[in-house]
Amino acid sequence: MTETTPAPDAHDHRRQVLYWRLLARLFDPEERASLEAASLAVVEDIGLPAALLDPQVSIDSIVQRHPDLAAELDGLMTPDGADPQDDSAESDARTDPQDATGADRAPTGPQDPTVDADPRDRAAEVRRAALVSKVLLNVFATGSGAVSAGQLARWQSDAGWLERALGCAPGDLRGGRTGAPGGVAPTGTGLGGATPDLSRLIPQIGPELGALEADLVKRMRLREVLADPQLAARLTPSMSLIEQLLRDKNNLSGVALANAKALIRRFVDEVAQVLRTQVEKTSVGAIDRSVPPKRVFRNLDLDRTIWKNLTNYSPEEERLYVDRLYYRHTARKTTPQRLIVVVDQSGSMVDSMVNCTILASIFAGLPRVDVHLIAYDTQALDLTPWVHDPFETLLRTNLGGGTDGTVAMALAQPKIAEPRNTVVVWISDFYEWQSQPLFDSMAALHRSGTRFIPVGSVTSSGRGSVNPWFRERFKDLGTPVLSGHIRKLVHELKTFLAS
Repeated sequence: MTETTPAPDAHDHRRQVLYWRLLARLFDPEERASLEAASLAVVEDIGLPAALLDPQVSIDSIVQRHPDLAAELDGLMTPDGADPQDDSAESDARTDPQDATGADRAPTGPQDPTVDADPRDRAAEVRRAALVSKVLLNVFATGSGAVSAGQLARWQSDAGWLERALGCAPGDLRGGRTGAPGGVAPTGTGLGGATPDLSRLIPQIGPELGALEADLVKRMRLREVLADPQLAARLTPSMSLIEQLLRDKNNLSGVALANAKALIRRFVDEVAQVLRTQVEKTSVGAIDRSVPPKRVFRNLDLDRTIWKNLTNYSPEEERLYVDRLYYRHTARKTTPQRLIVVVDQSGSMVDSMVNCTILASIFAGLPRVDVHLIAYDTQALDLTPWVHDPFETLLRTNLGGGTDGTVAMALAQPKIAEPRNTVVVWISDFYEWQSQPLFDSMAALHRSGTRFIPVGSVTSSGRGSVNPWFRERFKDLGTPVLSGHIRKLVHELKTFLAS
């Protein structure tokens, strides 16, 4: 008796139609009549709006007309219920490999052919495929040609829905928002659920979204948009947009320049608010125990006071008699710490320039921290007078050009008065014109007792490259390159200032 192949499920056919239509539209903007008609029939049959198939209709518009879809879109592309079941499956596999594969499993009883052993909800999978197709098509089918401010705003909104579908907060994966540790592993979803591990699901999707956004910004007639206050108001600040504004600021004037400054200010304030929460608990200087504690109530060490006076406890009276109060030491060593931040302002380091300028201004607001900021390409610029205002600092930068770190080193070395109380943070990709002389001077700083921290990238996406020649030599020197999310740099600086 020959086995019969089970007939393909109708739901599988519907799902395949939706995904084939998605692939066709992504690679060719021209419609395929047969796929469009079949997809429309599927969407209408499962009770979803036909507008779901129109790439010109934003997801916001669909959600406004059908508010119940918002809950379905949140977390749409995250693995469902994988944790407990997967763990138990892996445990069973470790216990009995044969059971895990099903190769030698004997039937435990008669099988009823009328019972569907497949636990998947195939109808729900079709509905999910339709929603996923809408999100992916709106985000990745960016077309070609000029882009208006409205189109950019709509794409940013749709990209936010993709991030929500992946379990993240809007803006986290694209970069330029420091609330996320990387392109694929955000620190929080903002949706009340557990943080998804997207590193295995879709690697490096964050930087790719950022690249798409950057391409749209370049295709937009930015000067014309900025000259119109209504169009400029529709722009959403992002790292890609800020980079374009900083590159073009010298060619703007009047209303366009005022609108550009307003966008930069909005973005700076957003990033600064996130960074400030990471820095605000920084304590400067170690506790100085040679100074007697101030005997005020807020310094009272209640736990130590009770512990030290336990011998005075009276069981008969059930009272603890205190003959001495103990207070916490709060005085800190008053030696000022000097923080020198040197930033490569070449075109490839725009994320670092923006983030580190803001970070330097926050640390400059801490007591007993003397912050100096230097930007360089082939020339060095001392931005210390404006270090408290990142907005003014960014307006004085000139992105692009070559990279010659020796000019920045010549400006930084005279600022090091007390090496033991100085930290130099050097942010660059280290593709230098004069590699050996620059490294020799950096090694000399390290040997003098100065805390030297080379940083390869301080972006939200963690994407960046570092010259392998420098990377190996920094590692041999004992000061490995710090790369990745800006929180790593914040942690290193907080550790130094608290020591």
